Amino acid sequence: MSADRILVVDDNPINLKVVQIALSVAGYDVHTAVDAESTLALLGSLQPRLVLMDLQLPGMDGLALTRRLKSDPKTQSAIIVAVTAYAMKGDEQRALAAGCDGYMTKPINTRTLAATVASYLEGTR
Repeated sequence: MSADRILVVDDNPINLKVVQIALSVAGYDVHTAVDAESTLALLGSLQPRLVLMDLQLPGMDGLALTRRLKSDPKTQSAIIVAVTAYAMKGDEQRALAAGCDGYMTKPINTRTLAATVASYLEGTR
């Protein structure tokens, strides 16, 4: 079982819980945050290997937060995967340009989520 630390950033409590359960069952050490402010506070003491970043956050959006994390030496090595329910043409390119290492659309398939996360962690995605 993997002990890789995953941070899930999403303002929807149902999405947070579903993803947290799916990844915890797979053996990941899962932490959650609901917005940029709580993410930044949590990152003061937590160094995740991978962040699932909702793009539509209240206040600072997920793209701005990603740019901030990728510009900080303490967090720039984290793998950040953009997650959005409102996929529009060009969103994936904007996410990658902001520093995201990958892109997923909602609804997230909980049956394949752990394998998808593993592929990002292994660098095979």
